[in-house]
Amino acid sequence: MSGFEFKQFKVQQLNTAMKVSTDGILLGAWVNLQETKHVLDIGCGTGLLSLMCKQRKPNLYVDAVEIDSGAISDARNNIAQSPWPDVQLHHTDIKSFCATIKYDLVICNPPYFNDSLKGQNQSRNIARHTDSLSFQALLEAFIKVSHRTSRLVFILPCKEAEQFVAMAKSAQLFLLRHGLVSSTSEKAPTRSLMELGFCKPQSPQVQSLCIYQHTRNYSPEYIALCKDFYLKM
Repeated sequence: MSGFEFKQFKVQQLNTAMKVSTDGILLGAWVNLQETKHVLDIGCGTGLLSLMCKQRKPNLYVDAVEIDSGAISDARNNIAQSPWPDVQLHHTDIKSFCATIKYDLVICNPPYFNDSLKGQNQSRNIARHTDSLSFQALLEAFIKVSHRTSRLVFILPCKEAEQFVAMAKSAQLFLLRHGLVSSTSEKAPTRSLMELGFCKPQSPQVQSLCIYQHTRNYSPEYIALCKDFYLKM
């Protein structure tokens, strides 16, 4: 697939290793943007999350960081041709990124393969494997650019999400919201949408979401979440 068309913008993905996915769309639609002015998108890829956030709240200030040159090429084109060309794109490793502000929100669809077999495509390896952005490096990056009410929002497979949350507790970061995603109501969750912050709640908000009904049509809750983006929804 060379491109993906949404209701208000298009995503070209000719040069990036990681294409538009349900994970990314879920994350961009689920993230809470209330009381948010400054956003950092780590590993922005094609720019999907940045553009989804800007569609939902056009006055956001967004910095988007990406290390891969192919993805940067696509993101630059997608941002320039969108209604929100003011997204600030940075071609750099997040470890080398010099932030001039503190962000209210850091959003990331991080790599999660750890010590697994790699393929021939180096760009795809960078996007998929944690040695390009380890969980520890993501936590350290968030802490570096955050203030006391900042939030870190991401999506991971459920097993890796448990590992991430356990690591985050040692950095005094706590689970605020948790979205458990399954393909259908009969199947166990496979993805965790997570929001972390420094202020420990009495208990996190937990939501369950299934993507499909028995008929393989989208579920009502998935449509309610994503209808502002999909062309045919």
